[in-house]
Amino acid sequence: MNTVHSFPPIIGPSAHTLILGSMPGVASLAADEYYAHPRNAFWQIMGELFDAGPHVAYPERTATLSRRGIAVWDVLKLCTRHGSLDSAIDESSIVPNDFAGLLRENPSIERVFFNGAKAESSYARHVAPPERTLAFARLPSTSPAHASMTFADKLAAWSVVAHHG
Repeated sequence: MNTVHSFPPIIGPSAHTLILGSMPGVASLAADEYYAHPRNAFWQIMGELFDAGPHVAYPERTATLSRRGIAVWDVLKLCTRHGSLDSAIDESSIVPNDFAGLLRENPSIERVFFNGAKAESSYARHVAPPERTLAFARLPSTSPAHASMTFADKLAAWSVVAHHG
């Protein structure tokens, strides 16, 4: 088992929507980029919704999301895990990120979308409720491990992220 650490958030000054994963996988950690596994649908979905797809260089993708008010982070700051699967996370090793601080520093955040069930359950279990009212929703995981859903169905579910206000 390896102790793995998440990345700093992708966030701009006018973020209104926060997308939370659980913890970056092996490919993401190696690339030092969110959702770097080539079969993860996250960037393909962001391409369809915000023109921030894998055909665009990573720095420009993240800048595009920030300009559009979309922030990306992970629920877990660190954990012990073998491999990339959420099911391999040692629950007793979980340390959550500082959501109270992030939300205090970014009062414009109104919505939180969980990228899959593990992100949602880890948040519910390890993060104190926010001091202000936020809208929370779980979206289907973009992970290649969640292969029971077609890309078209994932994109349809994720389209709610593009509708703000």
